[in-house]
Amino acid sequence: MEIKFGFASDNTAGVHPLIMDEIRSANNGHTIGYGYDRFTEEAMALFKEQLGPETETFFVFTGTAANVLSLSGVTRSWNSVITASTAHLEQDECGAPEKFTGCKVLTVDSADGKISPGSVEKHMHGFDFEHHSQPKVISITQSTEMGTVYTPEEIKEIADFAHRHGLLLHMDGARIANAAVSLDLPFKTFTTDAGVDILSFGGTKNGMMFGEAVCFLKSGLSGDFKYIRKQSMQLASKMRFISAQYIAYFRDDLWKKCASHSNTMASVLAEKISSVKGITITQPVQANGVFVIMPPQVAEKVCRKYFFYPWNEKTSEYRIMTGWDTSEEDIGGLVKILMQELKM
Repeated sequence: MEIKFGFASDNTAGVHPLIMDEIRSANNGHTIGYGYDRFTEEAMALFKEQLGPETETFFVFTGTAANVLSLSGVTRSWNSVITASTAHLEQDECGAPEKFTGCKVLTVDSADGKISPGSVEKHMHGFDFEHHSQPKVISITQSTEMGTVYTPEEIKEIADFAHRHGLLLHMDGARIANAAVSLDLPFKTFTTDAGVDILSFGGTKNGMMFGEAVCFLKSGLSGDFKYIRKQSMQLASKMRFISAQYIAYFRDDLWKKCASHSNTMASVLAEKISSVKGITITQPVQANGVFVIMPPQVAEKVCRKYFFYPWNEKTSEYRIMTGWDTSEEDIGGLVKILMQELKM
C-alpha cells in the first residue's frame, strides 16, 4: 500500500507551478552572480513594499540559516536569546543557534506555543553583570509551531517589553503567510508596525522550492550581515533562482491563495474529526496545523496510509499538517481510515 505524506508537513508538497515557471524564466541567459541581478533587485523592492521602506533583505538557502544568521547579525557570544520551549530555535535547529552565535538560548514554557511579557520576565535579570549572559533578543514564531497565531496587539506588547529592556524582537516567519491569512492582515501590520526588528520570512512551506529571506526591518541593524552570510556559506552564487521565486510568490498574491487553501483544509479536517469519539483536538486551529490526541495503536495503523508525525509521545499527541495542494479527497480518505480504526 502506498503511503501518502501530504499530512506529514507542509514542506512535503511540491513546488507551485507558477513558481516553477518563474524559475524557468530566470533560467534564460546569463546574469551577474551573488545577487547583483535584476531578479534579486526586484525581489528586494517587493519586500520593501510588503514590509516597509527601511527593510533590508538578504536571501539564504534554509529556514535554519535565516533564524540563526539573523541572530548572529545582532548578538555577541555573551548574549542570550529568549524563546518558547516549542520554538524551532530550541527544538529543531540541532543546536545551530548556540554553535553559530555562541549565545545561550533561554526558554519559556508555553502550552500553545505563544509567549508573553509576563512569561519572559523571569529572564530579565543579570543586566551589566559579567557573570551572567546578557539578554539581547526575544524570538517568537508566527504562526507558532503549535499552529496558533499571535495578534498584532500581542506582538506589539512583546516588542514594547523587549525595547524597554534594550532587547530586540525577532520573528521566525516560516509560516508567516498562514498567519497573515488567519489574521486577514498585510504582513507589515503584524511585523514592522507591531515593532518586530528582524524577520525570518519563509516560503518553502507555502509553495516555494527553496530559499528564505532575512529581513532587517529597521535601519542600522543589518550592519555587517553580508559578511556573516558569506562566512556562513549562505551566499548563493545563482541567487536569481531564490529571488525569482519571491517575485512569483508576491505577484497577484499567490502566497495568499496558497496559504488560504492550506488553512481552509486544516479547518475542514478539524471540523470533520471534532466530534469523532477517541480523538481530541488540543489546540485552536488558526493556521494549517491540527494537533490531536488519539490512541497510539490507531495512529500507527493510520500512518501506514497517511503518514503524520507524533508531537508528544507521552500524551499520544500528533500533528497533522495541510499544505497548498492538500485536497478534500485526501482529507476524506484520512477521516475514513481514522473512523475505521476507531470502529465507528
